[in-house]
Amino acid sequence: MLYDLGIKPSKSYAVPVICVGNLSVGGTGKTPMIEYLIRLLQSEYKVATLSRGYKRKSKGFVLANASSIASDIGDEPFQFHRKFKNIQVGVDTNRCHGIETLLEQQQPPNLILLDDAFQHRKVNAGLNILLTPYGDLFVNDMVLPAGNLREPKSGAERADIIVVTKCPDDISASKKQEILDSLKLLKHQKVFFSSVVYSDSVKNDEDDFLLTDLKGKHFTLVTGIANPKPLELYLKRNHLDFEHLQFKDHHEFSEKDIQLLETKGLIVTTEKDFVRLETNLSKSNKLYYLPIEVEIDNAQEFNKCITDFISGF
Repeated sequence: MLYDLGIKPSKSYAVPVICVGNLSVGGTGKTPMIEYLIRLLQSEYKVATLSRGYKRKSKGFVLANASSIASDIGDEPFQFHRKFKNIQVGVDTNRCHGIETLLEQQQPPNLILLDDAFQHRKVNAGLNILLTPYGDLFVNDMVLPAGNLREPKSGAERADIIVVTKCPDDISASKKQEILDSLKLLKHQKVFFSSVVYSDSVKNDEDDFLLTDLKGKHFTLVTGIANPKPLELYLKRNHLDFEHLQFKDHHEFSEKDIQLLETKGLIVTTEKDFVRLETNLSKSNKLYYLPIEVEIDNAQEFNKCITDFISGF
């Protein structure tokens, strides 16, 4: 309320800042969206991502480098770092300090992507992208502890773009309209619908093979994400035989967990879990992950919204 009334100030910066966030607690697809934006923008801009670095063991501002590991900067930032070699990846719980430190680097970025910072009101991002999952729209939820919202639904008014994530591939025009009506958009807001696209191959740092090659074989699915149900359903639709070891989001795998996994044969996991597990399993060659990307309906218009904001900054 103090930020809304202008009593507490929000700081703007001399470079474009794009914030990706949500109103609910986890599981909306922020990481694939950040990766989508990196792919869209990295060839034209010096991109940096800035995250809190949830559950990392370090303190203060940390800029990822060649010796960084997941525990230094957090799971998702480490995933960005290992996948995109020509961007800067920073973490700081104080986003203002993080942005200012990034801009003080010898080669400062000219575009910053804020990961999970919709509630970080100290920063006045130039463009706010709010994610809400198809099966759990924020308009149908309530604030904690009655529901899963971090803040009241009215917070959505700060969004410039709302992306309904994890939509079914065959979502109908009438269902889209029903969702649009329920969101009660403001004049300045645009809505897009996105879905998760799973790769047809699993991979690790040394090998990859087609998902269909797993037919007739038994493997172990390991997940430590907020909502593994879509992944589980995808594998079942492909008629694959597996057991599912499900851990809570951002689970810190204990020595006992690792000992259990060592007894398993082939393990398939998410990319986020892979970056933590690969350094702990003695036989990392039996560990694979299934890559995902986000696919946006009307992607050309979405991309134009992003690039128009940057070019008009």
